[in-house]
Amino acid sequence: MAKEMTHLEQYYNKFNEDKRLLSRHGQVEFITSMKYIHDYLEGIPDARILDVGAGTGRYSVALAEEGYDVTAVELVRYNLGILKSKNSSVKAYQGNAMNLKRFADESFDMTLVFGPMYHLYSFEDKLRALSEAKRVTKRDGIILVAYCMNEYCVLTYAFKEQHIHECIENKRLTEDFHSVAEPKDLYDYVRIEDIDRLDEAAGLKRIKIISPDGLIICGRC
Repeated sequence: MAKEMTHLEQYYNKFNEDKRLLSRHGQVEFITSMKYIHDYLEGIPDARILDVGAGTGRYSVALAEEGYDVTAVELVRYNLGILKSKNSSVKAYQGNAMNLKRFADESFDMTLVFGPMYHLYSFEDKLRALSEAKRVTKRDGIILVAYCMNEYCVLTYAFKEQHIHECIENKRLTEDFHSVAEPKDLYDYVRIEDIDRLDEAAGLKRIKIISPDGLIICGRC
């Protein structure tokens, strides 16, 4: 009997990830992210990079073409097939961000976790993914993690697109405007304090927060 596809697999089987990252919006995200990737790779010309949740390989293939030793892990087989069809030097595997057992401790100079946190819905699952990324990254290495931010979701979908009453009635927002998601929603959203809790639990030290797209909330002390 064929295994039933998850909501995530159904979504990415129809979604053109390459097209998104080549759009004007996607190019801003890509250029900004690559700028910081290069900053942290400076002085490590022979860096080993792991791309967890690599999608169709937009980052993996670009970095491999620059001469880096790149390994990619992707959950969705459809995306993995597209990545492999690009015939790059990327070593690509099907796998889950929460279980990277095929890789030894401290194997990589840099680990990218650009997709998984969007689609993990509990603190425990997010922590497993972060902990695995930490385990396979060298002690002085760098982990870059992408999240979907809660405020962007609330300000755009709930207020700008006028779904606020619907969200409250369906208990999609808490009383303090924290979005509530489940797997059928495909994306989960976090606040800075959520990221802080995850970093503390995983024993990670944050260097900085970067906003490659969406809204940036600024304040004054």
